[in-house]
Amino acid sequence: MLRKKTNGAPRRSPRTSILSEVASKSVDRRTFLRGSGLAVGGLAAIGATGGTVAPATAQSAATQAVETVKSVCTHCSVGCTVVAEVYNGVWVGQEPGWDSPFNLGGHCAKGAAVREHAHGERRLKYPMKKENGEWKRISWEQAINEIGDGMMNIREESGPDSVYWLGSAKHNNEQAYLFRKFAAYWGTNNVDHQARICHSTTVAGVANTWGYGAMTNSYNDIHNSQAIFVIGGNPAEAHPVSLLHLLKAKEENNAPLIVCDPRFTRTAAHADEYVRFRPGTDVALVWGILWHIFENGWEDKEFIRTRVWGMDQIREEVKRWNPEEVERVTGAPGEQLRRVAHTLVNNRPGTVIWCMGGTQHTTGNNNTRAYCVLQLALGNMGTEGGGTNIFRGHDNVQGATDLGVLSHTLPGYYGLAEGAWAHWARVWDEDLDWLKGQFATAPGDDGNEQNLMNLIGIPVSRWIDGVMEDSENTDNPNPVRAMVLWGHAPNSQTRGKEMKTAMEKLDMLVVIDPYPTVSAVLHDRTDGCYLLPACTQFETRGSVTASNRSLQWRDKVVDPLFESLPDHVIIAKFANKFGFADRLFRNIEMEDPETPNIEDVTREFNRGLWTIGYTGQSPERIKLHMENQHTFDRTTLKAVGGPADGDYYGLPWPCWGTAEMKHPGTPNLYDMSKKVSEGGLTFRARFGVERDGDNLLAEGVFSKGSEIEDGYPEFTMQMLMDLGWDSDLTAEERAAIDAVAGPKTNWKTDLSGGIQRVAIKHECAPFGNAKARAVVWTFPDPVPIHREPLYTNRRDLVADYPTYEDRKFYRLPTMYASIQEQDFSNEYPIILTSGRLVEYEGGGDESRSNPWLAELQQDMFVEINRRDANDLGIRDGEQVWVEGAEGAKVKVMAMVTERVAAGVAFMPFHFGGHFEGEDLRSKYPEGADPYVLGESTNTAQTYGYDSVTQMQETKCTLCKISAA
Repeated sequence: MLRKKTNGAPRRSPRTSILSEVASKSVDRRTFLRGSGLAVGGLAAIGATGGTVAPATAQSAATQAVETVKSVCTHCSVGCTVVAEVYNGVWVGQEPGWDSPFNLGGHCAKGAAVREHAHGERRLKYPMKKENGEWKRISWEQAINEIGDGMMNIREESGPDSVYWLGSAKHNNEQAYLFRKFAAYWGTNNVDHQARICHSTTVAGVANTWGYGAMTNSYNDIHNSQAIFVIGGNPAEAHPVSLLHLLKAKEENNAPLIVCDPRFTRTAAHADEYVRFRPGTDVALVWGILWHIFENGWEDKEFIRTRVWGMDQIREEVKRWNPEEVERVTGAPGEQLRRVAHTLVNNRPGTVIWCMGGTQHTTGNNNTRAYCVLQLALGNMGTEGGGTNIFRGHDNVQGATDLGVLSHTLPGYYGLAEGAWAHWARVWDEDLDWLKGQFATAPGDDGNEQNLMNLIGIPVSRWIDGVMEDSENTDNPNPVRAMVLWGHAPNSQTRGKEMKTAMEKLDMLVVIDPYPTVSAVLHDRTDGCYLLPACTQFETRGSVTASNRSLQWRDKVVDPLFESLPDHVIIAKFANKFGFADRLFRNIEMEDPETPNIEDVTREFNRGLWTIGYTGQSPERIKLHMENQHTFDRTTLKAVGGPADGDYYGLPWPCWGTAEMKHPGTPNLYDMSKKVSEGGLTFRARFGVERDGDNLLAEGVFSKGSEIEDGYPEFTMQMLMDLGWDSDLTAEERAAIDAVAGPKTNWKTDLSGGIQRVAIKHECAPFGNAKARAVVWTFPDPVPIHREPLYTNRRDLVADYPTYEDRKFYRLPTMYASIQEQDFSNEYPIILTSGRLVEYEGGGDESRSNPWLAELQQDMFVEINRRDANDLGIRDGEQVWVEGAEGAKVKVMAMVTERVAAGVAFMPFHFGGHFEGEDLRSKYPEGADPYVLGESTNTAQTYGYDSVTQMQETKCTLCKISAA
């Protein structure tokens, strides 16, 4: 759907603002876009935003008195550095970060256009409320008072869980941490963010395999890969700059690139081997590859013996997946999968990469664990060039996840048990009983009252059911009555038609965002809706975590535009209104009554995040790395000389101990070839020491220099005492340990960091040295198995591979078998899947409001195979209806293509502003409608949620397509 609108001839000086030229004219949208058009492509976009390809010279900068400010792109998780050129407080141009080891002077189209994100004319400019069906400008004071009073009334009548606080992957780490802390002080676990609907199944599946639920290596480490296996990911469009690193390995190592995807993507166009398979059959496909590996004895037997538990149970399941059965279920030929297996075996170490194509399924946790098991069988873990390189989505979705903006945990994945709350109460110097008093109580399963602070909250994927489901069927005391969408695009969620109903049922809808988002227009509310303008991340400062676990620091480029405010200031405004600001910020310096000092927020989470090693990255160390990017190796990420000598760029977590320990960060998780003090690591001893009589600890292997030359459990004070290492503690450390739980204090709850420091002094991993577990006995499917999607057109497979029984979890009843037992395939015969485009990001509100990106992709569309199109009488470029199996439909343009197989349709998920054929442009506040509107694929997407995390199903439902 990319169409060149101009011949690329320069229309004006690249420093001239197109917006300023059209400001005095009255033009329609298409005229404006034609006037703003440049050649399609990233470099043209750089020119369009006033940037240049060559670095500016010091002389030219001095002549023009232009200040340069380093920041980080706010789109995907690669973490590309943006160098902003600021003149007299105005952002006038930009360059890519030539010194950045991540983007190496590269940008994609979105990154090259971020200046327009900050200076965009379509921004939400001031607080607004809907009154009698019209948008009305109000003051911040009025907005906070009205919203706050309304929420306090709801709290009084229905309890704190009737207000839902939906956070953001666009917040920096400090704001994300404050947001989760704020929700705790309000008294609810009904708090979540985008990670729930993008990589929650990754975090759950991977963490329960070997300890941490994050990318194990890095984009840069792919340079060392001898093979690259991509499944359910399209980095050429979703993470374009990352492709630099994949193609380097492909060119320099002759590393074969294998892409498994139902759709022939732009990434597949680079592949040496493209495997097309039926959506929703990832486990069957991976087991089909592993069948050949086991059948031929190609697995790494010694690695499995010493570092893996449960592989024998995997073998039993894999036996059933012979080439014939795999082809019957997936459509992938057995001979091709044998070739893939042979390629992976002969080109080790290889890396496995996945994205949301693998995660957004009712069996998403099974998929991610199957990918991990494949790497364990090949012995590709804990080594350079290997690992599971999980490409996260938004720029700080990794950080927001780490900082606990989730309904099932506190910051650092501590969970919600009594001990977790006690730990964070100590970090916050808070009275635990006071915190308990902020939460409601409700009868538990045993009939006794339970405090809801220990009960998992409603996930964002199901907030609409929190509004509409009868409370008698839920574990929420009352329905959700107020919804706060804080930096979240609602059109990125399924069941759009039901979401519209839920929005209209709420007492109050609050949107906090630089843009109005689809939340402003999807519903037909005439009142009770507020829009509050948050500024972009270029108008504040703070840290952000890239997909590889590295932290980077954004400096503020410009002051907040219009009447927008930084998110942490808005949090403080609400905290003041609710009367707990003094408690919330008691250990944080306040620059004024409503502005917490960002660096002090960093230091507070440094004091508490011992589980994942967010403790060694002080603001000073992160800033030092940003200032000296040029000193870091482009492959190892290790500084060679300079002030950060020996550190790994961004101090990728875990960065153990306190900042004073100077741990360099951990570039590749579970790599035992390095000392722990130098970035090495073992598998985490998270699951006990024994299971059914089997040893769960590593067998005779250990990280370099370890004084314990075998497997060992996680460190506690008692373990230090047993080893005689407690004498290494300082008096201050011993006192801090005694204040927690004495000998029972462990490496996660010791606020002094002494236990970690002493363990690492003896070159041991604080979290132990265990085996990865291929079987997760705590999950619905301990061994990952294939289950047919809820909406499947392969009725012949349902009996062999049924879904789960209906059950309640995350406070809500969840349907599985009751849907699958119905046959929708006759009326809805085509599989519907979804994904990303290179031009847009997330729900698309900010990128579709950017004229340089909007011109590149002006129409929402559905990809339909030529055979299906001919059978349906549909021509390329015509308008069609795509109706989902639950009856909701969207009107879009048909793109007839061989990218998708017959029987499969694809739609991108970045569009909004149309609803079932109706254009909603008139419902936006004046001047704040995106340039490009379109139907949301998620209007037609259907019910379906992962069995562990409630991840939404977006990759394999059913639909029918007809001419409009």
